[in-house]
Amino acid sequence: MTDPSTDQVLVIIPTYQERENLPRILDRLLTANPQVHVLVVDDGSPDGTGQVADDRAAADDRVHVLHRSGKQGLGAAYIAGFRWGLERGYDVLVEMDADGSHAPEQLPRLLARISPAGGADAVIGSRYVPGGRVVNWPRHRELLSRGGNVYSRLALGVKVNDITGGYRAYRSAVLRTLPLDEIESHGYCFQVDLSWRTIRAGFELAEVPITFTEREIGDSKMSGSIVREALWKVTLWGSRRRWEQLRAALRSRRS
Repeated sequence: MTDPSTDQVLVIIPTYQERENLPRILDRLLTANPQVHVLVVDDGSPDGTGQVADDRAAADDRVHVLHRSGKQGLGAAYIAGFRWGLERGYDVLVEMDADGSHAPEQLPRLLARISPAGGADAVIGSRYVPGGRVVNWPRHRELLSRGGNVYSRLALGVKVNDITGGYRAYRSAVLRTLPLDEIESHGYCFQVDLSWRTIRAGFELAEVPITFTEREIGDSKMSGSIVREALWKVTLWGSRRRWEQLRAALRSRRS
């Protein structure tokens, strides 16, 4: 681990149809955190988001762009961003939404917790720990989110309050250790999947409070298929965990 003042930090921002939001989030991020670099991963947005990103990259050497052909999902976008960052030697890789729901001004909280003094290998900006909150979210969305987190926590047996949270940071050693090729989850299930693998690999996953603010421009990418994928996969992983525990208990009795 390196000192936080010398860590090379890459903030990965996946985009699809975020032409209006992208300049705003880049301005806020680089004003509040001038030392970081940014990688915009655009999935062939037909509204010209990719061109906006290219223009910013041409004007600011802290901004980089990775173009992908077509909408391939949040998880795949982040994995592509992780690989890009790892190949270039970044120490810390950060996930951040393009729509402004993750406040760039709160990024130092995550970086402090993942620093040597903070002691964590990965950190989630949590809506559901003391000090965390959500703003302007419809009640049904918050209930769905809270319910999904409770279900995931119970099914997987983890002590994480916001395992679906998308504002997070990983030290490069974590991502180099995890089998990224095996991660096929899309949408918000990707966040659960990566958290689950991080914990099972023996890394410390911490949480710090953040304020999550619902987007003002554009449409949410949440859909019924994303919710169904998360429910099915968490149930499957939880069942496997229970079966592993049962087998271990049976072996222990026989011995």
